[in-house]
Amino acid sequence: MVDADFLTAALVTLLVTVDPPGLAPLFLSVTQGMDREQRRRVAVRASLIAFAILVFFGFAGEILLGALGISLPAFRIAGGLLLFTIAFEMIFERREKRKRETAETAITLDHVRNVAAFPLAIPLMAGPGAITAMILLAGRAAGEPVMQGALVGVVAIVVGLSFLTFLVAERVSRLLGVTGNVVLTRLLGVILAALAVQFVVDGIRQAFGVG
Repeated sequence: MVDADFLTAALVTLLVTVDPPGLAPLFLSVTQGMDREQRRRVAVRASLIAFAILVFFGFAGEILLGALGISLPAFRIAGGLLLFTIAFEMIFERREKRKRETAETAITLDHVRNVAAFPLAIPLMAGPGAITAMILLAGRAAGEPVMQGALVGVVAIVVGLSFLTFLVAERVSRLLGVTGNVVLTRLLGVILAALAVQFVVDGIRQAFGVG
């Protein structure tokens, strides 16, 4: 029988760490310039990748990272640095310049796939916090098949909510228009930079036992 307290804790923890509502504006920024179908493909692909990553790390993450000699603090620091690069491009419009240099017209299929994998699926959806939460929650499941299945179901619910958030974000993008999207991209670039720095700071604190 599934422990109701465990389900509640798992759902709340993953909702907080993944934060589906907070992903909406970030989705608008990283998919700027894409049409409706391209955004839908990004949303589907990012959701599937994030689901697979969370489930994998929940059941095998601690073993894998330990075998490779990689600590979670190190993973948090690396994710923060990569995320800061994206934020820098958003703030100073380097991203648009880079896109013009690589493709003068439509966004390529490869680019759509890349955006879905990074930064949407990881580290925004399946970030260090969510991965850490999954490893801890899987530990509470203690290898019980019913509890593990319930945890997978919770992950599916949270990722599904994120996918629905992406679909709504597409409509919001049309309402904002070009000017609104430009302003929003720069504003979110600053927020994303702060989030990236926080990832790095948390990783350093964990690595050196500070705070």
